[in-house]
Amino acid sequence: MTRRPSFLKRLLRGTWRGITFLRLALSNLLFLVAIGLLYLLFSGTSPEPLPKKAALLLDPAGTVVDEKTRIEPLSLLSEPSPATAETRLQDMIDAVDAAATDERITALVMDTENLVQFGLSRAQEMAPALARFRASGKPVIAVGDYFTQDQYLLAAEADEILLHPYGGVALQGFASYQNYFQEAFEKLAVDIHVFRAGEFKSIAEPLMRNDMSEGEKQITRAWLEDLWAQYTGHIEPRRGLDAGALQRQINAYPQRLAGAGGDPARLALSEGLVDQLMSRREMDSYLASRVGASNDAGEATMIPFQRYLAKRGASTGNGRRIAVVTAQGNILPGEQEPGAIGAESLSSQLIEASEAPDVAAIVLRMNSGGGSVFASEVIRAALAEVRARGTPVVVSMGPVAASGAYFIATAADQIWATPATLTGSIGVFAAFPTIDRLLSRAGIHTDGVGTTEAAGSLRIDRPLNPMAAEALQQSVEQIYQKFLSLVSESRGMSIAEVDAVAQGRVWSATAAREVGLVDEIGSLEDAVSAAAALAGVSTYRVDHIRAQMSPRQQLLQQLSERVGLGGILSGLPDATAALPVAVRQALVPLRVARDAMSGLADPRHLYMQCLGCSF
Repeated sequence: MTRRPSFLKRLLRGTWRGITFLRLALSNLLFLVAIGLLYLLFSGTSPEPLPKKAALLLDPAGTVVDEKTRIEPLSLLSEPSPATAETRLQDMIDAVDAAATDERITALVMDTENLVQFGLSRAQEMAPALARFRASGKPVIAVGDYFTQDQYLLAAEADEILLHPYGGVALQGFASYQNYFQEAFEKLAVDIHVFRAGEFKSIAEPLMRNDMSEGEKQITRAWLEDLWAQYTGHIEPRRGLDAGALQRQINAYPQRLAGAGGDPARLALSEGLVDQLMSRREMDSYLASRVGASNDAGEATMIPFQRYLAKRGASTGNGRRIAVVTAQGNILPGEQEPGAIGAESLSSQLIEASEAPDVAAIVLRMNSGGGSVFASEVIRAALAEVRARGTPVVVSMGPVAASGAYFIATAADQIWATPATLTGSIGVFAAFPTIDRLLSRAGIHTDGVGTTEAAGSLRIDRPLNPMAAEALQQSVEQIYQKFLSLVSESRGMSIAEVDAVAQGRVWSATAAREVGLVDEIGSLEDAVSAAAALAGVSTYRVDHIRAQMSPRQQLLQQLSERVGLGGILSGLPDATAALPVAVRQALVPLRVARDAMSGLADPRHLYMQCLGCSF
């Protein structure tokens, strides 16, 4: 017979439970009250009207992305930091297009000080909007204390570039260097068992080597040179430079710098990279004269593009909808927050969009180096289901759409890529770590019995069972053949033709089109037009579908947009927040390596992932 706790114990236990409940209720209530007061504060204040004459200030912060990650409550308490900021590319395009026909906007000023990552692919999609603005006859002026390579890519679209006399333009060219972990795993006594398919097996080199193989170097050099030619070809005509001028300047930089007396700013001016050297006060005065409006301090009147867009809004047209669904990040199983691609979350978005009666077609915007085989198949099947229901589907590739992302794209009616897209990487590998040697160093050993030869074979604290190794290799071969078959069917190629361009090889967009992996080269806007044509609609509106948010997330999102912080409040502060932009850019490869390793989360340990799609 079980004895009941004493009255005193029951009283203390009940009291503690009551205190815990009250504490949680009060903390949640205080949080909601605080958020509510902030919302009422900003919503209750009559919005400041837009000035009658001003410049649009295009000042992207942090990383330019297709879709922002979620806003977390604690980020509202942090200082704005470019290290954690994100700026939507479509917001930039919409604001510039709206300002081009707005009589109140007299000029466009681009300030790249807080821009960390932009990228060639997104610059190519931004360029037409800036060209439309220039066609309106209004000046475009870029200002900066110092221009990194990414920042200069945006600044070069301006009619004039103003540089601080103590600044400079840091052009280096493109490179693809990545971390290799073989020696690190050996020192840690961790065994990474990798299984691959295909003759060209460099898809998982970072896990197995300490350096890049010669074959991989040749392939990487090919697409790097293609993209670098696009970069120089993008800038040189805009700056009135001869073809090859940037290459010559970079290769002879020390000698050219010596000729300018060691002054990087004066060198940039003499080489035609910038138009004028001005102090900040001189810039303020000059901009005020070009804008035609200034404040009491003599500074040009400018409207940050995020605030302008929030008040002006973006016109998306009339008629039936072309739904744009964004898939950005590593491909992972289950539900995932924006910033990663979840098999269940993205599949649900696609199915729900196709079921809407006013959706004529879907454009899936992809920016991913791949990920889980299982998750990729779930999404591909959902995309195939959407297409089978009669809804046209077009895939628009962003900077990277490779491996698992390309696997998904095989279900689309058409595949579009920007000129600077990296794609392909048609290959499969399996990776499984074992740490029995590491544990033995600490005096920890694993032993026991099982009912079959396979029992306990996938424990990471035991050496990999040969039966499990053989099964993983067979699984890799089977998935690779499935991959080849899907590409063969969707691209109208033979298995042999696909295999010749597959085997993990990365292709630039132009090369991918030549070998038949991509239909057309163009922007997201071009892909939307193609989707509308497939649906047979000439009048349509573009609807960028966002992931479903909880009421709390919606409130935080509205609050951040209302106070004009937008992409700044996109994440928690980190250890790099106080570092200069150039230093934060140098740390990007470490983050890429971290994300690549953390993305190995397939339930069967099978991956379609391009570990080398970064530069």
